[in-house]
Amino acid sequence: MSEIKERPILFSAPMVRAILEGRKTVTRRAIKVQPHIDASGNFCVGRSNYGQDGYGRPVTKHFVNGCCPYGKPGDRLWVRETWARIRVAQAPDQEWVVYCESDNRTDYGGPWKPGIHMFRRDSRILLEITDVRVERLQEISEEQAVAEGLIWQGQENGKAFYSHAERKYPPGAHQQFGISGVDAISAFRNLWNSVGGDWDANPWVWCVSFRRVEQ
Repeated sequence: MSEIKERPILFSAPMVRAILEGRKTVTRRAIKVQPHIDASGNFCVGRSNYGQDGYGRPVTKHFVNGCCPYGKPGDRLWVRETWARIRVAQAPDQEWVVYCESDNRTDYGGPWKPGIHMFRRDSRILLEITDVRVERLQEISEEQAVAEGLIWQGQENGKAFYSHAERKYPPGAHQQFGISGVDAISAFRNLWNSVGGDWDANPWVWCVSFRRVEQ
């Protein structure tokens, strides 16, 4: 029986909120060493050639199985987020862990710590990986874009539109004010670019699907 491994994963406050609300069940992360398809149609990463199948399609499964830094289905990810360890007057002998996303009061007497510095014992969110694959960023489907944690903003002419922002826009706002979110893919494109990504570069990405589990 294979061992279940746990690894840390960092999420921004809006994405933590989306996970807690059940809106986010997948994350895409750019692959550090970008794959390429060689002249013969093989899937290659650096000097490694992962070949193609009998139909001439690039094979990615061996790369996924052996190289994904987030793990494999069944493994777990503990979420790092902005946090603080505090003491309060009501319980001076106790130390509490609070989370910026849920406990956003300003009277805790100490600065918030970046999620990258969070310890495993202080993490409150545990995710189980259900699927891992690689694809080009722009191959995302409408359904997958919604699962990235988008917020439903309304519906016009039978078509739903979304945003990655918290603000609720009135009907027609996406046309009147040029707000991206006419469809889920447009909203996800905005989300990707807002965190420093480059949608137009269309990088290869890890697509890691997950479900929240109890610790």
